[in-house]
Amino acid sequence: MAPVPPGIRLLMAFNKDQWYRALTFIVTFLLYTSFHLSRKPISIVKSELHKNCSSIGELATVALGSGGGQEPPSLHTDVECSWKPFDKSNYKQLLGAMDYSFLCAYAIGMYLSGIIGERLPIRLYLTVGMLTSGLFTCLFGLGYIYNIHSLGFYIFVQVANGLVQTTGWPSVVTCIGNWFGKGRRGLIMGLWNSHTSVGNILGSLIAGYWVSSNWGLSFIVPGLIIGAMGVVCFLFLIEHPNDLKCIYAQNLSPGNSVSAKSWNGANGHSKLYLQNKHHKKQSYDMELLLPQDSVYVPAQPVVVVKSESELSAISFMGALRIPGVVEFSLCLLFAKLVSYTFLFWLPLYITKAAHLDAKKAGDLSTLFDVGGIVGGILAGVISDKLGKRATTCAVMLLLAAPTLYGFSMISQFGLGPTVGMLLVCGGLVNGPYALITTAVSADLGTHKSLKGNARALSTVTAIIDGTGSVGAALGPLLAGLLSAGGWDRVFYMLMTADFLALLLLLRLVTKELSSSKSHRVSAIELKEH
Repeated sequence: MAPVPPGIRLLMAFNKDQWYRALTFIVTFLLYTSFHLSRKPISIVKSELHKNCSSIGELATVALGSGGGQEPPSLHTDVECSWKPFDKSNYKQLLGAMDYSFLCAYAIGMYLSGIIGERLPIRLYLTVGMLTSGLFTCLFGLGYIYNIHSLGFYIFVQVANGLVQTTGWPSVVTCIGNWFGKGRRGLIMGLWNSHTSVGNILGSLIAGYWVSSNWGLSFIVPGLIIGAMGVVCFLFLIEHPNDLKCIYAQNLSPGNSVSAKSWNGANGHSKLYLQNKHHKKQSYDMELLLPQDSVYVPAQPVVVVKSESELSAISFMGALRIPGVVEFSLCLLFAKLVSYTFLFWLPLYITKAAHLDAKKAGDLSTLFDVGGIVGGILAGVISDKLGKRATTCAVMLLLAAPTLYGFSMISQFGLGPTVGMLLVCGGLVNGPYALITTAVSADLGTHKSLKGNARALSTVTAIIDGTGSVGAALGPLLAGLLSAGGWDRVFYMLMTADFLALLLLLRLVTKELSSSKSHRVSAIELKEH
C-alpha cells in the first residue's frame, strides 16, 4: 500500500468545523477587501481631476516652440488640464465635499445598519449591499465615459454609495465573532483586519493603472469586483455555526418516524423541532431523551441543536450602557479621523510634496497600508498577551503623534526617508483603529453584562464604527479646508486628534492597570498564606 502524501495528511489533520472556520475567515476577508478596494480610487483620481495647469501650459509652449509653430494634437490644455467642475481654484474644497458626502452618509447609515442587521439574515443583507455598492461605484466611473461634469451627480453617487456600504462592517464582524471565541481574538482579528490595508493597496494599484489614460475604469473595475464578491457572499457565507448544525441534525433524523421542521429565528438562524408520528411537537434534544413508540435513536454521535434564547435584539441605548462602548467609540472617532485623512489625501499630498505623478504617488501611498497590516497584527498580539486592549491602543496613539510630525518634516527630504516614515506611520495610526473595530468590538458585543444575549454584536459594532465614521467624515473635510493654508496645518490637526483619542482612553487604561495590580497583590497574599 502506497503511503499517504504529506499534503493529504495535513488536510486530514483538520476536522470539518475547522475547515468551515477557515472558509468563513477567507470569505469575510475577501468580502471586506472588496469594500475597501472600491473606496480607494477616489483618492488616486483626485490628482487627475485637478492637474497642475501651469506645468501643462509650459509643456505645451515648449512643444509649440520646438514644433515650428504647429500645435501637437495630443495636447489640449483647455480640456485635459482638469475635469470640470474641479478646475476652479476652490478644487480642494470641492474634493473635500465629495469625500464628506460619502463619509457623512456612511456615518449616519452605520447607526441604522447594525440595528437592521440584527433583524435580517446577514448573508442576504450583505449580498444586496455589495451588489448595489458595485452599481454606484461603476456609476461614478461612467461619469468619465459619458462626459458628465455636474457636481450634483458625483455628490449623489457618493452619498448613495456611502449608505449601501454600511451593510459591510457590522455583517462581517458579526460573522467572524460568531465563529471565533475570545481566546486568541486579538491575533486572529489582527490578521483578519489586514483586509482593510490589502483592499487599499489593491484599490490603489488598480486605480493607478488607468488613472492617467481613462480614470473612469479606475472606478468601473473595482465596482465589478465588489459586485462579483456579492455573488460569492450569497453562495458561500455561513453566518453562524448553528446554521450547519441544523443541517447535520436534519440528516441524522430517522427517515419515516420522525420529521424535522424548522422555523426562521433571529437573523435567519433555524430553530429546530421534531414531530413524531403522533404529531406532538418536541424540541430536538427532548425527542432524543424521550423517544416515542420505538423511535430509533442512532448510536453514533448526535449533534444536538438548542434553539437560541428568546432574548430580543438589544436597543441602541442598551448597547451604549455596556461598559467601555462610549469611551472606545469616541476614541475611534479621532483615530479614524487620522486614518481616513491619510486614506483620502495621502496620494495628493505626495504628488505635491514629492512632485510625483498620480500613478507613482498612488503606488507609494500603499506603503502606509503595508505598515497598517503590521501594526494591526502587532496590536492584536500584544493585547492578547497582556489582556489590555485600552493600554495597547493608548501606547500606540502616544507614539503616533510625534511620528506624524516627523513624517511632515522628513517627507520633504527625498524618497528614502519618506518610505520609512510611511511604514512607521501606517503601523502606529492603523494599529489602534484596527484593534478597536475588530477585537474590542467583538469583546464588547459579547460582554458579560449581556448575560448571553448573542444578538448585540452587530449593534455594538455599528455604534463603535458609526461614531468612528463621524471622524472619518470630518478628517478629509478639514484636510480640504486646512490644506489651502499649507499642509502643516493638516498635520497639526492630525496630531491633535491623536492626543484627544489618547485622553479618551485614560479612564479605561487606569482601570486596566489597577486591576492588574490588584491581581498581583492577591497572588502574593495567597503565596504568603
